[in-house]
Amino acid sequence: MTDTAGGAVQDVGVVIVAGGSGSRAAGSAGELKQFRWVGDKPMLLHAVHAFQKRADVALVVCVLPRSHAADPPPWLFQCDLDRLLVSTGGSDRGESVWSGLEDLPDELTVAVIHDAARPLVTDATIDAVIAEARRGHGAVAALPVVDTLKEVDSSGRILRTVDRDGLWRAQTPQAFPLRVIEHAYVEARRAGVTATDDAALVERLGLEVVVVRGSERAMKVTEEADFARVERLSSLVD
Repeated sequence: MTDTAGGAVQDVGVVIVAGGSGSRAAGSAGELKQFRWVGDKPMLLHAVHAFQKRADVALVVCVLPRSHAADPPPWLFQCDLDRLLVSTGGSDRGESVWSGLEDLPDELTVAVIHDAARPLVTDATIDAVIAEARRGHGAVAALPVVDTLKEVDSSGRILRTVDRDGLWRAQTPQAFPLRVIEHAYVEARRAGVTATDDAALVERLGLEVVVVRGSERAMKVTEEADFARVERLSSLVD
């Protein structure tokens, strides 16, 4: 943990997960979706810049597929290289997150985990999850469910309408005290447990996680059609 010239304590580590193949939104010649451009830069670089704007961020770990970790794209180095580390991803998202967490310095107090497939994360959302993590618990950016939810069977027949009260759509970033998320991953790996997001591993230990209001701008790029929408969002002013 270090102090910057401006007096801010650099106690936050960030893991940006970009280790997947992204086959549903791969570009020409198999280009990884997290390397495709949105607006004026590649998706992954959007995320790196967003976190490196913060004076309290000591290190951003970019977790890349094994095929790219040893030879990252040159544009990735258009940032603060003293606060950038490239790590090698695993066979699934959980393995990739764990790889990134292992590379964070032990003296840090807050760990933030973010998906490179959400390039337009807002400063306000980053502020909010880190502020909650500093209070000693986990925090998840999320949006309340506003659509009517239907439970259906394998043939598409509606079984019931699900009450949406109290339901939220989880996003990233998610932030935790570093020791908490490390412990959650150690216990999950020991039990052979996987989850669709990091907060679920903390929740299974009975530890507190809260939601903070996310942003529609932080949509996740999953399929080809998502690129047109995120391009439009990138042109809008926060």
